[in-house]
Order: sequence, then structure tokens, then C-alpha cells
Amino acid sequence: MKLVHGIDLVEIASTERLLNEPKDHHLKRCFTPAEQLSAGTGFERAAKLSGRFAAKEAVMKALGTGFGNGIGFLDIEVTTLQSGQPQITLFREAEKLANSYGISSWIVSTSHEAGFAVASVIGLGHDHRDDV
Repeated sequence: MKLVHGIDLVEIASTERLLNEPKDHHLKRCFTPAEQLSAGTGFERAAKLSGRFAAKEAVMKALGTGFGNGIGFLDIEVTTLQSGQPQITLFREAEKLANSYGISSWIVSTSHEAGFAVASVIGLGHDHRDDV
């Protein structure tokens, strides 16, 4: 069994400041249309987007890349199932890298409280050494 883990913490006020910039560059650069829609509007929007951003950073850490190395924020999508459970979907380079590591599914948890959002992700997969 292959197992990778990443965790990240984001200050909600920082996200809120970035969202208030003219033309929402941060929003379009970091969040897919599905993420933007599911975050809704109003008071909780910045907190929800902060949790998603933390989850994206946690995935990058779990993959061992951090930000960059060909992986961008739009290569990782964090959406919410009808049950309320968050889920991770990877695209482009992030998907290729996860596949090369044998990672086929993700467990993700996000929370926000006292001005911060936190996310923890666990990538699960099949370790090729298990075949030996």
C-alpha cells in the first residue's frame, strides 16, 4: 500500500484580502469554476476558499512538489460531495505525477476556526513493490 500525507494552514483574512483585489486575479488563478461556485457568497466564502486553498497546498506537499515544478493550483480541484465530504480531483501534471507514484485516491479533511483554515490530505494507492 502506498501512502502520502500533506497538511497546510491558511489565514482566512489573507484570502479575503486577495479576493477583494480588483478583477479577482487570485480567484481565477487559484480556483476552478466549480470551486468558486461551491464556495457560495457571503461571510463563509473566504473561509471555504481558504480551506480549499489549504487542501491544494497539502496535495502539493503530499506529492513532494510544493508550488511549482509544473503543477499549478488549477491542476487540483477541491469540491464537496452532496454528503458534505470534500473530494480531490487532479488534472494535467498533478494527475500524471500522482499516477506515477501509484496514488489513485485521496482522503481530505478541512476545517476553519478562529481566523484560520486547515487541511489534511492522505493519498492512497498501490505501491509497485507490493507486486514483488
